[in-house]
Amino acid sequence: MDEQNVLGERLKPCSGDPVTGYLRDGCCRDHDDDIGRHEICAVVTAEFLEFSKARGNDLVTPRPEHGFPGLTPGDRWCLCVGRWLEALDAGVAPPVVLEATNESVLDDVDRSTLDDYAYDPEDDEFSKRPDMRRLSSPKKNGDSPESDLEDRFET
Repeated sequence: MDEQNVLGERLKPCSGDPVTGYLRDGCCRDHDDDIGRHEICAVVTAEFLEFSKARGNDLVTPRPEHGFPGLTPGDRWCLCVGRWLEALDAGVAPPVVLEATNESVLDDVDRSTLDDYAYDPEDDEFSKRPDMRRLSSPKKNGDSPESDLEDRFET
């Protein structure tokens, strides 16, 4: 059965560049072996990356031995539910891509809270932030890695 997102629709891929998800398949899946629950697709910000590093999870430094390229502001990444909630409490929660956030998150986060943090690439204030500008730049071939992943997961 296909997994659902918080909108009650088929779960969309979060990112193919960098490849994210517990299974490194681009999706924020609900998986029994994923103790950290990497189920929230977020567009990471500089503030969140600094917060995460200070909390002991350095998401910026590349770790080639683990196939991890390091994140930069504007990357999409499947975050642990608990870390996102910690960031929410600290006032640095990154925006959430609702279409790519697993419905299982609703066990811990109210839908209205997710709606308040929904990523909107058309939001003028948000798109003017220096750490978000690269999101509005299309890939060289005009396609996003997320659209490539969607094509791969079509059934």
